[in-house]
Amino acid sequence: MNPYQQKKRWKYLLLAFAVVIASGSLFYTSYLVRNISKSERTRAQVWAMSMRQLLNSDDDDFFNYVYAVRDSLTVPAIITDEKGDIILQRGLDTTKTFIKLEAENNKKKKYDPTYFKEELQYMKGQHAPIKFKVLDEDNYVYYKDSALLTQLRLFPYVQLTVIAIFLLMAYTAFSSSRKSEQDQVWVGLAKETAHQLGTPISSLIAWIELMKEKFNAEDDVLVAEMENDVKRLEIVADRFSKIGSKPVLDEHGVYAVVKDFVDYFKVRVSKNISFEMTGNPHLRAGLNIPLFDWVLENLLKNAVNAIEGKGSIKVEISGNKVKNQIFIDVTDTGKGISRSKFDTVFQPGYTTRKRGWGLGLSLTKRIIENYHNGQIFVKDSEIGKGTTFRIVLKNTRNDNKTKTR
Repeated sequence: MNPYQQKKRWKYLLLAFAVVIASGSLFYTSYLVRNISKSERTRAQVWAMSMRQLLNSDDDDFFNYVYAVRDSLTVPAIITDEKGDIILQRGLDTTKTFIKLEAENNKKKKYDPTYFKEELQYMKGQHAPIKFKVLDEDNYVYYKDSALLTQLRLFPYVQLTVIAIFLLMAYTAFSSSRKSEQDQVWVGLAKETAHQLGTPISSLIAWIELMKEKFNAEDDVLVAEMENDVKRLEIVADRFSKIGSKPVLDEHGVYAVVKDFVDYFKVRVSKNISFEMTGNPHLRAGLNIPLFDWVLENLLKNAVNAIEGKGSIKVEISGNKVKNQIFIDVTDTGKGISRSKFDTVFQPGYTTRKRGWGLGLSLTKRIIENYHNGQIFVKDSEIGKGTTFRIVLKNTRNDNKTKTR
């Protein structure tokens, strides 16, 4: 299992664990809400019965008992008659009254029948009324959830929101720290590689010069190709030395830069693969040639590996005048990529090859986005027919100054 698949599996396991925690929290809170709701219904029924006894009895001692029972029940409630007129209320705003005479006699209370009608309407929507008779007339008790029950209903959502925010902050901090560590590893490994390559490359250059003098091989084709490959090694070492540094972008003709590399690359792959180069030769962009050649090399190698047997690779350069952008499309006739993997292919460690490290496209994305301020993505792909990668760069043809990053 490659590192990306292992990372993906851990993500799914953590997600499943989070879902279990959230479901358990919601289930248990729902259980508590149901039980408290039943308890409040019972309290409302007791209050209704106490009011019935209070209104139907003439016993003063019993009055005191009923008052004590009634006052122990804290559920907000309203009693109405058969016509729907409010007779009595409890547990609502104590500064308001639905009786005009009471407001006139008590300046601390405000006559506000609208408030009580709205509360009654809300209670009707929450619970079915409790019916009881007083002097052969039907009365109805309407009630709503207590403040405690209302808060308990909202608690799991508040709890899950806080947990989600905490996890998001923790994940962001962890990812940032991990990315910083990865960048340090990338830079250290790259610079050490450049340092290690320096000595043998210098020796190879000296040996080639010695061969030219000793065997009079100045015009020998094989020696010339060896020299080209050693120069290529110098470029590779230079690429690694630039990782982690702030590269200078010089303005270049994009078509010419791409064509130079394609011409170099195509003679070093199977003759069963044909290359086609088209596009606008006048488009210019800020490029760091060694790093940009690395991008092209990774894309073309990826295209060659995707082709089984005979096939073709097309490189097309075009521009968008409205957005002032340059598009570089690399299209192969290989095995293709499923749509679900369009973003995944750029993840470090992702590869479909048994001996692959899965770093080529990750490096490519890093070079284009971090160093050239551009974009790279899978424009289109179809299984069995091929894939098109697109690079987007800023067109600097009309800029007078050389762009640097």
